[in-house]
Amino acid sequence: MVTQASKRAAEGDPLLALANPRRREILRLVWSEEQSAGEIARAFDVSWPAISQNLRILKESGLVHERRQGTSRLYRADRRSLRPLESYLRRMWERDVDRLRLLAEAEEKKRSKR
Repeated sequence: MVTQASKRAAEGDPLLALANPRRREILRLVWSEEQSAGEIARAFDVSWPAISQNLRILKESGLVHERRQGTSRLYRADRRSLRPLESYLRRMWERDVDRLRLLAEAEEKKRSKR
């Protein structure tokens, strides 16, 4: 469920928009090919308004482009918008990997002393 607070928080902030699992799944659906709002909605067992809200948040955060074709709205991921997040996420990942390495080394030292 998309609450008013989460909608306001995620609008314009790609990282907050991606915090929602349903929005991440929508982004996966439109990552490689453009899909209509109806096609996206059929992939989920939730109401159309819920999907519409999530698409709006993704669009406002810059993660997807919307294109109108007649009465249809077509969505596709904007991969370029994720580039600024890539370095941020990579740094987080590297810190976690470094921390894991240090923990593993400390555990190995404990074992070798036994």
